[in-house]
Amino acid sequence: MTQAYPDIPSMNLFGIPIRSVTMEQALDLVDRAVSSRTSLQIGVVNAAKIVNMNRNELLRDDVLSSDVIFADGMSVVWASRILGRPLPERVAGIDIMTGMLQRGNGRGYRFYLLGATDEVLEKVASRIGAEYPGVVVAGRHNGYFQEQDEEGIASEIAASHPDILLVAITSPKKEKFLARFSEKIGVPVCHGVGGSFDVMAGIVQRAPENWQRLGLEWFYRLKQEPGRLWKRYLVTNTIFCGMLFREFFRRRIMARP
Repeated sequence: MTQAYPDIPSMNLFGIPIRSVTMEQALDLVDRAVSSRTSLQIGVVNAAKIVNMNRNELLRDDVLSSDVIFADGMSVVWASRILGRPLPERVAGIDIMTGMLQRGNGRGYRFYLLGATDEVLEKVASRIGAEYPGVVVAGRHNGYFQEQDEEGIASEIAASHPDILLVAITSPKKEKFLARFSEKIGVPVCHGVGGSFDVMAGIVQRAPENWQRLGLEWFYRLKQEPGRLWKRYLVTNTIFCGMLFREFFRRRIMARP
């Protein structure tokens, strides 16, 4: 794990150093990295990713190679409070992306869009142009490529000189790509945005804010794609609760005199 940004406090949860920051502090860190041309590879974790990191050592290593890791899900924030390591708030990946675009609109930030389909990317680029005219979309490439194509794509990204790379590729392919090519592409800020491009393109509807505050964004997604997602959420949520209970009682036992 790269010991980057030692001035940003972190909380160790399930063996993961999650940074204890607000959304505004996270975006300040992005601005700082862009202005100083310092590498900032952002990782985010929710309950499902924590469970999968526990199962998949390669995914775990790739996520831990990020310079900073934020709590993407409310379940992670609640877990931090239960375990006595409270995080100030949720720092969701899609909200980081939106905040980057808002700030970049006034600063002329250059973005490269990687992932999703060409159709989705066209809609995302069009929406960025309409809502954030001060932002430059320096380039884009769909996420349906083979491993042998990765080096060429990394060279294409480097040649476009973006300030921020938004990556909408599923895990662990996303983490593996960033871990392998972040130095080659030379982009100050790399951020994995998950399904955020689909939301921005209007293909998937994001949960209303009250659902988000209650930690039910996953359930809202489940309602939209029950056939594909029910098993994933049932399994990962159950396992995450088990991990939380075990960690809670382990800490209680260790705290005894």
